[in-house]
Amino acid sequence: MELKTVNELIGIVGEDYVITNPSQKISYMYDQVEMAMRPEANENSIVVKPKNTDEISKIMKYANEHNIVVVVRGGGTGLCGACTPVRESIILSTERLNKIIEIDEDNMVAVLEAGVTLYDLLEELENHEGVGFPVHPGDEGAQMGGMAVTNAGGARAVKHGVMRKHIQGMEVVLPSGKIMELGGKLIKNNAGYNLMQLIIGSEGTLAVVTKIILKIYPKDKYSATIIAPFESFDDASRAVLEILKSGVTPLAVEYQDKHLFVDTAKMLGTQWQAEKGNADLMIIISEKTEAALYETCSLINEICEKNNSYETLFAGKKSEQDELLLIRSQHYELIKDIIGHSFDTAVAVADVPAYLKELKSLAEEYNTITNITAHIADGNIHSDIVLVDGKMPPYAEELKEKIFKTCFKYNGTITGEHGIGKLRINDLKLQKSSTELDLMRGIKKLFDPNNILNPGTVIEV
Repeated sequence: MELKTVNELIGIVGEDYVITNPSQKISYMYDQVEMAMRPEANENSIVVKPKNTDEISKIMKYANEHNIVVVVRGGGTGLCGACTPVRESIILSTERLNKIIEIDEDNMVAVLEAGVTLYDLLEELENHEGVGFPVHPGDEGAQMGGMAVTNAGGARAVKHGVMRKHIQGMEVVLPSGKIMELGGKLIKNNAGYNLMQLIIGSEGTLAVVTKIILKIYPKDKYSATIIAPFESFDDASRAVLEILKSGVTPLAVEYQDKHLFVDTAKMLGTQWQAEKGNADLMIIISEKTEAALYETCSLINEICEKNNSYETLFAGKKSEQDELLLIRSQHYELIKDIIGHSFDTAVAVADVPAYLKELKSLAEEYNTITNITAHIADGNIHSDIVLVDGKMPPYAEELKEKIFKTCFKYNGTITGEHGIGKLRINDLKLQKSSTELDLMRGIKKLFDPNNILNPGTVIEV
């Protein structure tokens, strides 16, 4: 990066908040994409850490006038390479925008700067009795601005939906440096096009989010976890559909290949208690009252038994639930060193059984294994291509295309929650029509005519 630009940025944010040292920059270059697939960062990029919206506005105005690429970085917990600067860039870190401005219990909203982490928010809400925020993508280091622009999901989407559902307002800085206030505390606001909804899920390509107004909710006080083992995946899937049609909405319904539950438990020094069966469901329930929790658990147990489950296991104590959730969440640590490319395709819930069968057949065709984890009650399937002798196998691209084609066969999507980023920018063309892609390019050009904000992400212009 030119010295003139470095000095300009120092003039805006101060010398302590512009990082040019290679050893200090490296931690800002990548997200959580697997090593074998991650895009390569341009190491001439520099990191700048503004403290507020005004400083971001000045940075964007300067960058736009001088055609300098800007890539916004939040918590770095993403899984599609969106925050990696593949061109020489200003990496704009939002970590100093970390103020919780207001918890407004009368309007049931939280007003936050974009760098507030999910952990920070949940910790603050502990000081407000009976109030919570439901979206949890799996890493509490995720920042709220990043969760907004990636439309973060996670296991709890069954009951609570994804991030888009919970954002009422935003403050954003456009690539030109102009500041916009979108939405607010209003529940109803039907004036004109909803620009905020375009920015949600745009992966840092349309604007820099600096502030968010989030809905908060009365917290469910009672929870339980049921492990339901089945001999056949078809029976397990049928049970899920019947649970959803019964009027019960679990917090989460998780499925993993049996070996992931068993081997992860062993890695953690414990044992997976569901010894029988080949297909286990982890069903998490939360309710406002103890009576409602008991009624829900009884109904779910009845449906599972009706669909040929073995004896279900019930965890009511928080410590027991935490142990089960840890086994579910730590499976990635078990397999991360053998993963070459991970997928997060999604299909309609009723199509999950047929889709998973075809995924397993594809694995057999290529003489490889599956590590399937599914948010089965919302249709989001995580699968992967396994490394061979530490390298990406020669059939990887062919297998990826077959996985996507199989997904499209069920009218699915190549990404249910991780996003397109830089990793799947060419794959998006497989799913979207030329008309849709042209509209996306047009939107990008309107927001960012000089293409300085995270170019090469989501859509090429």
